[in-house]
Amino acid sequence: MQLKQPILHLLSQLQQVLERLTDAQYTTPVDVLSKATIGQHVRHVVEFFLELNKGYLLGTVNYDERKRDLLIETNRQVAIRMIAEISHSVSRPDKELLLIADLAADGEEPLIVSTNYFRELIYNLEHTVHHMALLRVGIGSVSGIILPERFGVALSTLQYRRACAQ
Repeated sequence: MQLKQPILHLLSQLQQVLERLTDAQYTTPVDVLSKATIGQHVRHVVEFFLELNKGYLLGTVNYDERKRDLLIETNRQVAIRMIAEISHSVSRPDKELLLIADLAADGEEPLIVSTNYFRELIYNLEHTVHHMALLRVGIGSVSGIILPERFGVALSTLQYRRACAQ
C-alpha cells in the first residue's frame, strides 16, 4: 500500500523527537501554541488514529468522540507506545466507512458522509503533518533540539522545493 510508508515515516519522526524531549518539555505550556503543550498536540494526533482504528472495526468513524486521554498528553512513554501501536495498524485493507461529523448548530443532527479507510488514512496523514508543523514551533520554544528538515513539512511542499531548486 502506497500510504503505509509515508505514514510510518511521519510516525517514526514524531516518535524519535519525543524520545529526545524531556518530560518537562513535553508538558510545559508553550506561549506560541496558545499555552497548549507538546503533549496535547501529540495526544490529538494519536487519538485521531485511534478513532480511525475503532471506526474501522465498527464501520463508522467519529473523530469528535475521541477519548482525550490525559495520560497520552502527560506521559511521553505512553505516547511513544501508542505511536508504535498505531504504526502496526496502518496495513489494513481498504473498506467503506461512514464518517460522522458534528458540524451542526444546537439540536441539529450530525453530518454523515460516505468515506473509506484509505481516504481517512490520507486525512490522518495530512492532519499529522499539520500538527507536526505546530510541534516544530513548540519544540523550538522549549528545547534546543534540531529537528529534521522534513519534520512538519508536507510531501507536496518538499517536492515543490526540489523542483524549484533544479
